[in-house]
Amino acid sequence: MKIAGAPISWGVCEVPGWGHQLSADRVLTEMRQAGLTATELGPEGFLPTDTTELVQLLDGYGLSCVGGFVPVVLYRDDHDPVDDLAGPLESLIAAGARVVVLAAATGSEGYDTRPRLDDAQWRTLLSNLDRLSDLVSARGLTAVLHPHVGTMVETRAEVDRVLTGSRIALCLDTGHLLIGGTDPMALTTEVPERIKHAHLKDVDAALAAKVQSGELTYTQAVSAGMYVPLGAGDVDIAGIVKALEQHGFDGWYVMEQDNILDGEPVGEGPLGDVLASVSFLQGAVAGVTS
Repeated sequence: MKIAGAPISWGVCEVPGWGHQLSADRVLTEMRQAGLTATELGPEGFLPTDTTELVQLLDGYGLSCVGGFVPVVLYRDDHDPVDDLAGPLESLIAAGARVVVLAAATGSEGYDTRPRLDDAQWRTLLSNLDRLSDLVSARGLTAVLHPHVGTMVETRAEVDRVLTGSRIALCLDTGHLLIGGTDPMALTTEVPERIKHAHLKDVDAALAAKVQSGELTYTQAVSAGMYVPLGAGDVDIAGIVKALEQHGFDGWYVMEQDNILDGEPVGEGPLGDVLASVSFLQGAVAGVTS
């Protein structure tokens, strides 16, 4: 099974003001300490945009690149999302990645509010998903859509609209799906053929409910610890992995625990939770293969 890490587990995020941002050296070094050999790229600016420098940096840490998260505005007919994708796509191709993880961005910063789309805007969004999927495929990679809290595809109804209205594959993010109102296990078993990439997150359902009710913003809930190490929350991670494997899933499992840091961690920091997640996932893998 192909298991990778992601910089967001160390609090590295594209949202301005999203807590203290750790250096690439610390994050990549600790990925290797956790036994990981692959990563997603993280937000623009975290790693070099020069493709030669990027490849040399990853090689220096013994890490391969599996993909990257790319928020793009898809619903506006006066905006071409191909422009948003151009730079990240070249980096991903150079790094040998196989997946481009798209999110249907709102065009605003952060994930605490979002607009409502009319039918015409939905048609534009779905058409652009197919355009980008075809463009990425022509370059030898696979585009997947990441349902994500605070984007234009968050709820189960919106996920279903994508499934019926476009051809794009999905990134199964177990945390964002749950917070957005989708049972990730149900989606796994209903449309396994559409799932080509997986972000494994575990969630404190009580805090997720406060986001759903509006008692907390998404950012406040993340800061309060809504995401927990794999196996410590309310998502059936082991069951989802088993279901994916039974349906012939051949993509990457990217471990993520979205995190907001107040400052430079003293001591182990995020690495402790990453190690706990690695240990849990190894046990889940053993349960599937035994």
